[in-house]
Amino acid sequence: MRRPRLPRWTATLTWKAAVFITVMCCALAALLGVLVHVSVTRQTVNQAREKALGRLVEVTRAYESGGPVPRYGGVDPPGLPEALRALAISGRRGTMVESYRGRPTMWAAGPADGRAIAVRVDYTLSANTISGLDRAIVGSSGLAIGATLLVGAFAVTRITRRLHLTAQVARRISAGDLDARVNDPRTKNPSRPQDEVATVSGALDTMVSSLQGKLQSEQRFTADVAHELRTPLTGLSAAAELLPEGRPAELVRDRVRAMRSLTEDLLEISRLDAGSETVDLDVHELPYLAERVVRASGTDTELRILGECAVETDKRRLERVLGNLVANAHKHGRPPVVLTVDGAVVTVTDHGTGYPRYLLEHGPQRFRTDGDNKGHGLGLTIAVGQSAVIGADLRFANAPDGGAVARLVLPEYVRFTDDGQPGHGRTG
Repeated sequence: MRRPRLPRWTATLTWKAAVFITVMCCALAALLGVLVHVSVTRQTVNQAREKALGRLVEVTRAYESGGPVPRYGGVDPPGLPEALRALAISGRRGTMVESYRGRPTMWAAGPADGRAIAVRVDYTLSANTISGLDRAIVGSSGLAIGATLLVGAFAVTRITRRLHLTAQVARRISAGDLDARVNDPRTKNPSRPQDEVATVSGALDTMVSSLQGKLQSEQRFTADVAHELRTPLTGLSAAAELLPEGRPAELVRDRVRAMRSLTEDLLEISRLDAGSETVDLDVHELPYLAERVVRASGTDTELRILGECAVETDKRRLERVLGNLVANAHKHGRPPVVLTVDGAVVTVTDHGTGYPRYLLEHGPQRFRTDGDNKGHGLGLTIAVGQSAVIGADLRFANAPDGGAVARLVLPEYVRFTDDGQPGHGRTG
């Protein structure tokens, strides 16, 4: 039998702190209340007992002298508790609080010629004093717990608000916004004491600044290398065309083309990293673009059109994404490779061993190789970057029966009829 799950808000730091403060305040209030109750009750009972014993002495003296006994005492008076009567007959003295005629009464009794001589003292005032004290303890404890809980909740909320801000900044950073900073005011002024939250916030800001600097250095290095390689590669390409025909010349031209392709990929990635890409949006029929990609790839890719759709996108970038997905499927998978268009969703599948685990968990990584030493190069990295530029969502998965699955979801374009009603598609 499954245990019922608690609401999510019970896992928050504010809730836990409130419960802890409440429990501690209740425990402390109960402890103090018991101590005060016991102390005051003991003092009140002792005072009443001394008064009753003092009257018992007076009554005993009057009885032994043969004089009149005061009306609050007598021998074997009615209402005397049996336990106290037995104690007195046994030759000892004692006191007991018992109800007499509906009122709390302090009894004191002692021996008198084999019988019990006793006195009674009204205990109502003392009992009311103890009851009032108990009510005051409960009321003041409730007020103290409420006030402490409010102050504690306010203090904890201030801390959790700063923690939530730090978490929001961390999520923005993980989403790619390296300019996000917490900027906790306690970290700006060295003279102010820093708490643990300020320390964490300052460490996060410092880490992001360092990471941003390293990434910018890497981006500049990549762009500089690609630009510097362009010029000699252009000359090398021209020189390769002058070589006499033969196998050596073909090998040289093939390697030059590969280096030029790699250089262009590096330049494209550097532009994506810098966020300097701009889109040229227009409305295109998605099946038509998919057909163009299949023809341009020069492969035996199977094209399946399950549902037609018009999309508003950058034609060049979309064809670049689909072309890279198809090329990667042929290079690292096994046929048949199928490109399926179903509305605004394009899927590229193959029947190979599928994507490696690191790619499914963390996405494509530049020049990362899997266990078979097959590099995924920069194609998938560019596909992910260009998909983000055109506002599409690219996901990677492995099919249950084997093979890699790349699924691209594009924002659809809405056509309107003459009467102003939407005709085909929906906004993504």
